Amino acid sequence: MIIYSVTIIVKKEVEKEWLEWMKNTHIQNIIKTGYFASSKMFKILIPSGVPDEITYMVQYETDSFEKYKEYSEKEASRLQREHASKFLGKFTAARAIMEEI
Repeated sequence: MIIYSVTIIVKKEVEKEWLEWMKNTHIQNIIKTGYFASSKMFKILIPSGVPDEITYMVQYETDSFEKYKEYSEKEASRLQREHASKFLGKFTAARAIMEEI
């Protein structure tokens, strides 16, 4: 199993709007691409970061690295641009690909 993990640090001033949009739109749009079977979202409690920001992690599961690569080549840029344009300057993101062993 391959996990595509996205860690997002979001400004608290937009946290509620961002969280709603992530859960109801963005994550669903990623799943609808057909490259991932499921997702999980986590709020990171420790370390807590800076007072005006909160950290979340979203993990998307797929059964092969090839599916992730195809998603990356065909869909990722568009979906990342949507996120960036909606919350410009209000977040930072880091991505990692992991293999379950």
